[in-house]
Formats: sequence, structure tokens, C-alpha cells
Amino acid sequence: MATPIDTKTKDILKCVEWMWQANLDPWSSSEPAKWNHYSDVEKLIIERAYSNGEERVVLDDYYIDFKASRQISNIDHYRQRPVKREVRKREDKHLREERFVDPPVSTERLFGGEYGWVSPFVIEVRRDLNLEPEELPSKKPEMIQQLVEQAAEGIIKEGKIIRKEEEAKELANMLREQKNNGIEQVWQCCAYMYSLESFLYKTLNTTMRLVGDKKQEHVWRSKIPTLGPFCLLLWDDPCNKKATTEKILYRGGNLNREQIAKYQEMAKSEDTYGSFQAFTSCSRNRQTMEEFGNTLFIMEVVNAFTADFVELSEYPNEEEELITPGVSFRVKKVEFDQKINKHLIYLELRQRWSSKQKKKYYFFL
Repeated sequence: MATPIDTKTKDILKCVEWMWQANLDPWSSSEPAKWNHYSDVEKLIIERAYSNGEERVVLDDYYIDFKASRQISNIDHYRQRPVKREVRKREDKHLREERFVDPPVSTERLFGGEYGWVSPFVIEVRRDLNLEPEELPSKKPEMIQQLVEQAAEGIIKEGKIIRKEEEAKELANMLREQKNNGIEQVWQCCAYMYSLESFLYKTLNTTMRLVGDKKQEHVWRSKIPTLGPFCLLLWDDPCNKKATTEKILYRGGNLNREQIAKYQEMAKSEDTYGSFQAFTSCSRNRQTMEEFGNTLFIMEVVNAFTADFVELSEYPNEEEELITPGVSFRVKKVEFDQKINKHLIYLELRQRWSSKQKKKYYFFL
């Protein structure tokens, strides 16, 4: 699947790495240097300025002085850290643990009803945009330009809130470049943006995982005008129209005893089900996911909508596949594997379970 993103952008992320020294005292020689990666979007901003021969590049909380190889605070000039640039092979790209281990689970909120196979967040986005059920960009191309612009504006507003305005502008411009194209190119751009390491996928999923928590309902609803348009563009996938079947996906997790016990309880009943309320990153590569966390989710996709990100992502070794919001699951069994020292939680995924079969319904966020 070819992406609509320009080759220069993709080459930067494939071949160049920018890092900052993260030691408590970055100038101390008493311990090995610890280097943290800038986000993918920050790398694009930094490398563009570097390639253009600029002396410095301004980010949100700091600027980088290329000549001095320093990251310097925009507020306090004395707060500085070394930075470095490395050129590397694509296969050397680091794996992103947080993306696949960030807690996807809320076993505390018991839900006694069912929204069907569409996420409540998506439903409310369509209401906010005054859309009829059949009014989607994949079916109504004339709405694409306006929806893209609304999504771009929303990303910038969210970026301002968390002091990531420069990163947000970069993402918004990337999306705006596709607004005169068809829905396939727009969706591929949204999928590519989501696959990047940035604040966008984290903010979107943190928000959507609040669905079902009555105490937080005002929070996720307040984000519908800003995050909603992008969410709808990503959810309305024209490239994966058929549900995925007969596939095994994996995801890591860091679960405490109480959380594991709840899964064990759910496994005792064949008519207790859960639901993914956010976009959830998984992998087809079990070995990779076994490296992350203290728990391994093993998910049998019986019939559910997912999106293969391998050809879109700058991290093809992750073999990422995205589970879309609204997919349901039941826990088949929970066991402990002494060989790898992890709990294994087996899930069966379906787009929707029969309401006649269901007695209890949990949110899995």
C-alpha cells in the first residue's frame, strides 16, 4: 500500500535519528550517557532545519543550537542538554514499548448495556458534526475538504493545550496537503500520522478510553470538537472494508494482581464480554510483544475490523495491526508461562456479540 506522504519525509524517518541526553546530570562523566529519542514529528522539524543549513530550530519548550549540539530551554538559557544526530539503517530502528504496553485495560467499569459495533465516541462525533448515519467521507467525497480542515484545526488546538504546538502544526500541514485528494489518500495519511511517535495517538486514545466512566464523561465529550474529525477520518477506513478473520494478534501489558484476577474471573463465564473503546495497537509478531511488560495478550480475531499498518508505518518490524474502536472480546483463559515468566491472557475478538448471549459487559480501553 503506497502512502501519500512525500519521499523526503519518509527518508528522514528511515535514515536519521535525533536524540537528547537524558541523564539527571547530562554533564557528569561518572555514568554512561543515556540518550532519549525525539518524537518522529520533532525529528522531521529538526532534520528539515538542519538540512537547510539553519543555525537553530525552535521547538515547543526548547530550541536546538546545531553548532553547539545543545538543546536549550526557551525559558531558562542555563538549562541545556547535549543532542546528537545519527544516520542508521532502517532495520536498526528501535521498537516502541509504550505504544504496545500503554495500559489498554479498565476492569473496574462494569457496563450493563451495548452500543452495537460503533464506538460511542464515534457516534457522538457524528452528532457533533450533524451527520446522518450514512454521511461519511468514504461515501460522500464532497465533505472531505471541510472535514480535513476541521481535523487539522483540532490537532493544533490540542497541541496548544499540552505545549506541543510546533509538533501539531507539522501534523496539521501533513494532513492539509491531502485535502484535495480522495478518501483513500486521506485515510492513508491519517493512518501514517497515527503510526508516528507523537502526542496525537496518545491524546486520542487517552481520551477515548474514558468512555464508560461517568465521572470522566465531561472530559471525553469536551474533546469531540477537536479530536473528533481526525478520529472519524481514521475510523472510516476505505482500504479495509472487509472484517479480518482467522488471525492472531499480540499485545504486551503491565498488569497488577487485581487486574489479572479480573481477567481470570471473566474467563469463568462464556457470556461475559468486553470492548475496545480506543484504537488499539497490536502486533502479528509474538516474539516482539514478549519483550514488553509482564503480560502477553493473545488475541484470536474471529471476525472484527482491523487495519494492517506494516506498509504504512516507519516501524515495519513492529508488524503493527490496529484494532478499531467498538470491537468486542471475551476472555477464553488465563495462564502463567514459567518459561517466559509472564501471564498469558487469551482473548477471542468479534465485531459484535449477540445480545441474547451477553449477561455482563466490560469496557476494555
